[in-house]
Amino acid sequence: MKQMLLSEKHKGFTLIELVVVIAILAILSAFAIPRFADMADEAHRSSVEASGGALVSAVVLVRSQWLAKGNSVAVDDLEGYGDETIDTSVDGWPTGVGGNNNPGAMSAAECQNLWIKLLQSSAPSVSTAVGSDYLASTFGGDCRYTYQRDTSGNYVQYDPDTGEVITVIN
Repeated sequence: MKQMLLSEKHKGFTLIELVVVIAILAILSAFAIPRFADMADEAHRSSVEASGGALVSAVVLVRSQWLAKGNSVAVDDLEGYGDETIDTSVDGWPTGVGGNNNPGAMSAAECQNLWIKLLQSSAPSVSTAVGSDYLASTFGGDCRYTYQRDTSGNYVQYDPDTGEVITVIN
């Protein structure tokens, strides 16, 4: 058994070393914390941009399917897209899922159903009430999907008259 001599010093950190380490950590955290906050904001913006891009792709795919089928009139339950419940206008743009072929007759509920059916299983949640990823509403006859996971007011808007999708990042 090894015995400790009284003259041996215990090794450890001095007070100066501890103060220096704490100061370095404080300086690093002063720069890192704002960057992490920016990362959360950037993640929210990226989510809205991705949703807008997915909606653009879905709208174009529906119209392409409408054209490929040789349609020149409004169609209920477009064959070949998703679960074949998408309705289109006379111009081939998606307008609903329950027999709505009139782009001027969009309601918040119709916009919600359209989002769900266009984006299918990978869609962020949407509702006409607060509490989902996106709040579906109408704005000037267009479907507006306002991002609810932050307070920036970012949104995706779909115009069923022209098929135009715009993403607004504030």
